[in-house]
Amino acid sequence: MRVNVRLFARLRDLAGASDVACDVAPGATVADVWTTLVGRHPALEPFGRAISCAQNAEFARMTAAVRDGDDIAFLPPVSGG
Repeated sequence: MRVNVRLFARLRDLAGASDVACDVAPGATVADVWTTLVGRHPALEPFGRAISCAQNAEFARMTAAVRDGDDIAFLPPVSGG
């Protein structure tokens, strides 16, 4: 099944795109989407423990099941000064 992944801030910069289509197996979770994405863009891997995620514009846990056509967003930690 296919989900649309939206990347923000530094994640977008490292992947070179803000929107990426991602194919995952039926029964996949948000964590599986992240793992697939990291497989394509290894530079994203260090952010895995600190990212926030959303599913269809609602904050979600990495354990949430995804469905075909879902929009999954990954956001890096916010920093500032």
